[in-house]
Amino acid sequence: MEKKQLWYIIAGLAILNAITLVMLIAKPAILEGNKEIVAEISKDSITRQEWLTELEERYGQETLRDLIDQKVVKQMADEYNIKVSDQAVERELTIYKAMYSAAGNEPKTEDKWKQQIKYSLLLEEILTKDVKVSEEDMKSFYEQNNSLFDIPASYHLSQIVVETKKEADSAVKELKDGSSFAALAMERSIDEFSANEGGDIGFVTEEDELVFPEVVDAAKSLKPEEWTGPVKVENGYAIVYLHEKLEGKKYAYSEVKNQIRRQIALEQMDIPVSARAFWNDAEVSWFYGDSGKK
Repeated sequence: MEKKQLWYIIAGLAILNAITLVMLIAKPAILEGNKEIVAEISKDSITRQEWLTELEERYGQETLRDLIDQKVVKQMADEYNIKVSDQAVERELTIYKAMYSAAGNEPKTEDKWKQQIKYSLLLEEILTKDVKVSEEDMKSFYEQNNSLFDIPASYHLSQIVVETKKEADSAVKELKDGSSFAALAMERSIDEFSANEGGDIGFVTEEDELVFPEVVDAAKSLKPEEWTGPVKVENGYAIVYLHEKLEGKKYAYSEVKNQIRRQIALEQMDIPVSARAFWNDAEVSWFYGDSGKK
C-alpha cells in the first residue's frame, strides 16, 4: 500500500513539473504577443498592447454599452414574446436606403445593416408595447405623411469625375484592364467629396439636387457592377458605376400600419429610444460600474 502511495506521489510531482515547464515556455510567448509591433515610425514603434490599450480607453465604454444594449433588447424581447418579421426589416431597409442613406454612413455589409434595423425595431416595440394608438390617428398620419411611404427609384452609385474626355477614356481603359474603380476615383476624380469615399455617393434619386442629372440618367441603363463610358457633365466628364438599384414602391397603409403606431407612440411617450431603461430589469452589471448610473 505504501509503495502504491509513493508511486502516486511520484506521478503527481511529474505532472506538476510538466505543468510548470509548460507555463515557463508559454509565458515568454504570451509576453511576446503583448510586445508584437503593429507600426514602426523611424526608430520608434507601437506594440499591439499599446494599440489595444488606447482603443479600450477611447472606445471601450461605448462599445461595451452597445453590446450590453443588444443583449438587453434580445432578453426583453424574449421575455415579452416580441418578434420582428423579415418583411418589416426589409421594408425599413429599403426606405432607409432610398431616403436617408449617404456614402460612408452604412455598415460594412447588408447583414450588419439588417441586424441594426432589427435591433432598433425590437427596441421600439418593447418601449411602446403598452401604448394604445387609435386607428383614426394612424390613418390620419398616413394620409398627412404619404410621401414618407412613396419610395422613388434610387441608385447606389460611385463616380469618377475628370476634366477632359481624354482623361475619361483613359480611366475607362484602365477599368477594362482590371483597375479598381475605388482606387481610380481616389487618384483621379476632381470631385473631392466622392473621391475621398472611393467615388461612392451613396443612394441617389432623380430628385437629388447634389448629383448631376446626367449621372442618374446614365445609371438607369446599367446593371449592378457595370460602369458607363464617359458621360458629359457640367464640370467635365463622369464615369458612373452602379452598385445596386431599388425599384420605386408605394407602401399601402396596411403594410406600414405598425411602423406608424410605433412612431406615434414614441412621440406621445417623449422618452429616449434607448435600451438603458431596461438595464435594471435585465440585472445588468458591468466593468464601468453600477447599471443605474450609466
